[in-house]
Amino acid sequence: MIQAEDLGKDFDGFRAVDNVSLEVHAGEVVALLGPNGAGKTTTVRMLASLLRPSRGRATVAGFDVVESPLDVRRRIGLLTEHHGLYTRMRAVDYLEFFGRAHGLPRQVIRQRAATWMATFDLAEAEGRRLGEYSKGMRQKLALVRALLHDPPVLLLDEPTSAMDPASAHQVRRNIQLLRSEQRALVICTHNLLEAEALADRIAIIRAGRLIAVGTSGELKRRFLGEPLMELRLAQDVDGAASLLPAGVQAAGAGSDWLRYHTSQPEVVNPQVLHALARAGVRVVTLAPVQRTLEEVYLMAVGSPPEAVT
Repeated sequence: MIQAEDLGKDFDGFRAVDNVSLEVHAGEVVALLGPNGAGKTTTVRMLASLLRPSRGRATVAGFDVVESPLDVRRRIGLLTEHHGLYTRMRAVDYLEFFGRAHGLPRQVIRQRAATWMATFDLAEAEGRRLGEYSKGMRQKLALVRALLHDPPVLLLDEPTSAMDPASAHQVRRNIQLLRSEQRALVICTHNLLEAEALADRIAIIRAGRLIAVGTSGELKRRFLGEPLMELRLAQDVDGAASLLPAGVQAAGAGSDWLRYHTSQPEVVNPQVLHALARAGVRVVTLAPVQRTLEEVYLMAVGSPPEAVT
């Protein structure tokens, strides 16, 4: 659905995006992460045919973003950081305006608008002027607008910003449903928990360059190493690390706990438990240490930018 090859953008000698290559397939959600000013929004605007790339090329739903910008725009739903809502309009009129701009019949617009407004708990507010909407309600209405023409590609910039937890959960749930309908989605977000919950793959951009792409698990292995296991013991044990079987190296130890890395927990964990049992050491728990996407992100953006591998 989306294919970018060596995409780049310069502004008066400043290189905002540098050789970004990325594919997003139908039915897939990709989260684009990076610090402020890293090039996320510029990349999305190029994919949306709102900015002309300085080099490289990109296609969206089979159409080149430079050669066929109108075809690209017809096939994307774009949620930007600044929604451009006309605050004097009522929601129903606002959605009809954009639906007609996409060439939709009035009856189709009303049916789809009613469905999505109800989905996002906005049905009772459809007759109110947008200036009376809260920030979270405006965010949801902008998302309804992006979905109105049933696009196969969604480009969402901070889709749950300014929302209360219940509304954010509602939007995330519906994003999951949109993926099941064989759409391709790109989500720019600073919410790392949201990115990990929603995304099939995560792309990290820094200083205009894509420095890492992969699933959450792949990125954790790349930046944090092998899975880390932790044992909690029923009693204090002096030198517990020495009880580990050959080939298993302790990554940390205390009087009643022990940690070690392993890429094969299904093989190594039984060996560790057997060794401790033979030594008469009782084990309370053995579980993987939960490693977060935040750790990955901080390691990735804290290192000098390099080409993605």
